[in-house]
Amino acid sequence: MSTLEIWLAIFGLTAVTVVTRSFFLVLGDHVPLPERVQHALRYAPACALTALIAPEVLMVKGGGLVAWNDPKLIAAAVAVGAMLATRSMLATMAIGMAVFTALRLWG
Repeated sequence: MSTLEIWLAIFGLTAVTVVTRSFFLVLGDHVPLPERVQHALRYAPACALTALIAPEVLMVKGGGLVAWNDPKLIAAAVAVGAMLATRSMLATMAIGMAVFTALRLWG
């Protein structure tokens, strides 16, 4: 690729990113989303968080699944239990990290 093609690709990708990310901010209430889409968008943060955490918890670096006694898996299970019990995100993170740290230090 030539230098011109590289710069055109960078500017083109930047423009596409800016347009797609600012679409809802610029249009605001002028284009109302259907109720079904609004309902589906409520699950987007949970889905994104799951997509980030699940591979780290369930897989080892080689690509296989972790063992049942892996500190990450145990801490994630305890964190899920804490979330179900307390419904507090802060408590969930604190308990999960405390269990993970304890298992890594003493396990």
